[in-house]
Amino acid sequence: MTPKPSSRSATSSARPRESRLSLLHLAPESLGFALDCAAQAVGAVRTGAALPAALQSVFASAPEGSAAAARGAVQDIAYRTMRRLATAEWLIAKLVKKAPPPHVGHVLACAFALLIDDEASAAYTPFTVVDQAVSAISARREFAFAKGLVNAVLRNFLRDRDTLLAAAQADEVARWNYPSWWIDAIKRAWPDAWQAVLAAGNTHGPLTLRVNARHSTVDAYLQTLRNHHIAATRAGDYAVRLATPMPVDRIPGFADGVVSVQDAGAQLAAQLLNVRDGMRVLDACAAPGGKTGHLLELANLQLVALESDASRARRIGENLQRLKLEAEVRIGDAGSPAQWHDDLDQPFDRILADVPCSASGIVRRHPDIRWLRRETDIAALVAEQRRILGALWPLVKPGGELLYVTCSIFPEEGELQAQWFGDKYPDAVRLDAPGQLLPAVVRAPADTSAGSDAGPLVEERADANSDHDGFFYARFQKR
Repeated sequence: MTPKPSSRSATSSARPRESRLSLLHLAPESLGFALDCAAQAVGAVRTGAALPAALQSVFASAPEGSAAAARGAVQDIAYRTMRRLATAEWLIAKLVKKAPPPHVGHVLACAFALLIDDEASAAYTPFTVVDQAVSAISARREFAFAKGLVNAVLRNFLRDRDTLLAAAQADEVARWNYPSWWIDAIKRAWPDAWQAVLAAGNTHGPLTLRVNARHSTVDAYLQTLRNHHIAATRAGDYAVRLATPMPVDRIPGFADGVVSVQDAGAQLAAQLLNVRDGMRVLDACAAPGGKTGHLLELANLQLVALESDASRARRIGENLQRLKLEAEVRIGDAGSPAQWHDDLDQPFDRILADVPCSASGIVRRHPDIRWLRRETDIAALVAEQRRILGALWPLVKPGGELLYVTCSIFPEEGELQAQWFGDKYPDAVRLDAPGQLLPAVVRAPADTSAGSDAGPLVEERADANSDHDGFFYARFQKR
């Protein structure tokens, strides 16, 4: 699931300022080249850019023809560093007496992210990482003076690796790799499961597919995968999880719209709306269109897909074109219906309100989110969510339903928000819904007032049906 834009510029980009000419003598397929590019992306995140936008900018500014050769390694190192950034920065502070220039520090952080793994499971040998980190620094004239520093720091780490990593465990931020305010918020929200929640956010999310009900079934598609010697398991009513991730162009049926990539937790949205042929449906905040497509796969609908950002709205059309489905895509602010809804005498049978949020439930797929968010962002997001809900509720016809969705694990954006809505609008009847889904291996206590039978908080082993991102779902019917 792609994070939705919020009050903070999590989708902004920052073009690297380093000269592309200084890297020409580093082979694009070399680890040194990848470390330099990944360090540029890490630096951009540290100044407020989202990692995907930062990577796109890095590739655009790389020497001509080099991006394709380096893309996979650069992305792997950058995402790995985001998951281990606090540990890496703790090590830099411990081993470097005077803070190095930012780019040198970011190269060191990327190198540490590779060296933290023990040698048996490491992506590269320690010698290669040290050698190539020095090469990456040497390739830039303005930082060549620091190559001795980089070499000494990394070799010192390797000599005392176990002792240093054990010491880092005593620092809570370095141990968990989240800002301290985030750790405290998770402790308050989930006191019996906070460690499992934080640990889940540091894992790699699986590649889960949604089977298009107009084309196939889960059982039939699993057989298709077996025919292609691709291991997979059922993960839901329409969900299939691949044992090993792969590019979408290698996934059978993807190009023809037989399957789409969508987390198992996100797939619940369309199912919970219980749409039927002929219904008039609004998918508010719809980009990139995953839930829009799923709704149309389940029924023939008069569907309006709303998105405030024109560039993101284009992705809705692209996704629907691949699925060979149609919706009316409108550009506008969900919190200001007068901008886009001129047929007020035609309310909606169903509204999907997948509102902007902290994206705290999807950090395993977007590990930069934790470094972009600030504690003060939550109150602003809560206010924005309430503004949108207040504007959408009058558009629901009597007897119709609104589904409130966030990809957050903070109660302020979940259960507390649902309770506020129920108190604010007396004509809103709360129906059964999952409530809070915590990522991967834990689930939250049921909200008994909503009629859920999910049971008390328990820790579970991740299996085919429990490995999902973090979401909150609340469903309301208008009297």
